[in-house]
Amino acid sequence: MALLPILEFPDPRLRNVAKPVTEVDATIRKLVDDMFETMYEAPGIGLAATQVNVHKRVVVIDLSEDKSQPLVFINPEIEVLDQETSEYDEGCLSVPGFYETVVRPGHIRVKALDRDGNAFEIEPEGLLAVCIQHELDHLNGKLFVDHISPFKRSRIRSKLEKKHKAEAR
Repeated sequence: MALLPILEFPDPRLRNVAKPVTEVDATIRKLVDDMFETMYEAPGIGLAATQVNVHKRVVVIDLSEDKSQPLVFINPEIEVLDQETSEYDEGCLSVPGFYETVVRPGHIRVKALDRDGNAFEIEPEGLLAVCIQHELDHLNGKLFVDHISPFKRSRIRSKLEKKHKAEAR
């Protein structure tokens, strides 16, 4: 396994829309394994392939404290089951150090393929539903900062650009 570099906002590659996975093969399974290693090391609870500059529809998530509940979503599709929304303070490995309140549907249905290419369906609520939607946004070229005010987004962009310039010196 290998640690992958995580792209940071405002990197334009984060705006690429991921392409569907046509075959779940050894290359995709290695990507999944590398993504889990990268996510756990960061540390985070979710990671989309777009964030590691691989523009395929692959997401990994693990909400457990002990890394014991890894979830893989290949070619995920969601359907909102309840229009009632939930507010969560979201953070992102691609927007390090910032947390903002985002409103999202609280109950969804997800259809996807697992690490072995088997189709499955779940109906998560709460944090898992939010996390899946957050990661699916990445696959569609969106970030959680797109759900907040332009003023806050601009402030975050400026701070991260300043940080990136300082690191480049």
